[in-house]
Amino acid sequence: MTVPSSDGGAAAPHEPRPWPRQVLAPLALAQFVCSFAGSNMTVMIQDISEDLDTTVQGVQTAITVFLLVMAALMIPGGILTERYGRKRCLVVGLAIYGVGALLSAAAPGLGVLILGNSILEGIGTALLIPPVYILTTLLFTEVTDRARAFGAIMAMAGIGAAAGPLIGGLITSAISWRAAFVFQALVVVVIIVLARRVHDPLPPDPECDFDTWGAVLSASGLVLVVMGILAADDNVWLMLALLLTGAVLLFAFFRWVRARERKGRQPLLPTALFRNRTSNLGLITQHIQWLTLMGISFVVATYLQVVQGYSAIGTGVVFTASTLGLLLSSLGAERFAKRREQRTLVMAGFITTVCGIGVLIALAQSTTNAWMYVPGLFLIGLGVGLMLTPSVNIVQSSFPEDLQGEISGLSRSISNLGSSVGTAVAGTILVADPAVGPYMAALVVIAVIGLGGLVAAAKLPRTVHGPS
Repeated sequence: MTVPSSDGGAAAPHEPRPWPRQVLAPLALAQFVCSFAGSNMTVMIQDISEDLDTTVQGVQTAITVFLLVMAALMIPGGILTERYGRKRCLVVGLAIYGVGALLSAAAPGLGVLILGNSILEGIGTALLIPPVYILTTLLFTEVTDRARAFGAIMAMAGIGAAAGPLIGGLITSAISWRAAFVFQALVVVVIIVLARRVHDPLPPDPECDFDTWGAVLSASGLVLVVMGILAADDNVWLMLALLLTGAVLLFAFFRWVRARERKGRQPLLPTALFRNRTSNLGLITQHIQWLTLMGISFVVATYLQVVQGYSAIGTGVVFTASTLGLLLSSLGAERFAKRREQRTLVMAGFITTVCGIGVLIALAQSTTNAWMYVPGLFLIGLGVGLMLTPSVNIVQSSFPEDLQGEISGLSRSISNLGSSVGTAVAGTILVADPAVGPYMAALVVIAVIGLGGLVAAAKLPRTVHGPS
């Protein structure tokens, strides 16, 4: 029996093809390094601002723009994978990411750091992440194997985000914050080497119609909305103008998509993706999960460093609690899915996370000991890890095979948008005056948003189960 080769032809019967479990390592590592990049800078805020002669708000902008570039370009990146091939986009994205990491390591000022970290690493991530999810869907054909593969990738995503402060703190304290970017570049080299074993089951489609105007409208709208949130503490009128303009562009994007569909042309995203109630609720829960995780990480890390004077390593060690909680719940994800409905797991995750935020709020004024933040961070990590995989399974399972590429891109875009919004909201409240009052206010806002996620999870149908 022949198997398809990477160029679309038939491979010889004796030609070995990597078992999907073997190719899972580079795919999961790719997701890990991108999630790590989004969170590790939170413990370098003080070091970077002093070294580059900038402010905490400047570093926050770099973090937010990185997450935003990912969100804005993730959907166009997914379409490019069909046109140029999934493996090719994966490797090119990794290469761009690696160049951005090295440029960030050598940055003489904030502008170059934003170019390397926020722009180049963001573009690289937007190119490499869609192939990770599409290749996983194509290579893991059995339902159970696919669920386990997505579980492993989402676990690496959560661990990368949660462990970023610890690893970044260790590297920053032992060497320099610049070495953390060199570390990312080295991991990228390892992934590129491992990716040689990955074979694209489908040939590229050079005739694939790319919706340029749709990409411009969607990316511009998302960028302006988040920039509006960032502008809230400087100029209310500028904030309103940016938010309104962004909303108008997003509305124009949906009108443009419907117009292309009526003409029989391929839009950036088919409107069918937005007509599935279960998927829409799942996307809302994904958005809020990442908003909560990244928002809390930024708030607590900034408060510990700027207000209480903790070092990068001290802050990173405190965040080990959330990493441990996320790791424990992620390892049990498959077993939980067999025993409980996906809806139940997502609801339990939000309840646990909000309780963790409540613990942080309760201890905010009662102690200056950073170790008292451990119980709350542990609960937050436990809750987020509990609901990451079920939310992805809910969304991916809502559509047939021919829409898996599109829904994967939309899912990752919504998640990364949540990360950027979480950092923007938290930073806007905290950066102006990182004292106890704003710190508590930021936590309360994130907790309220988390309760919104719980409401969305409660509306999911009870019939959505995990893999059997």
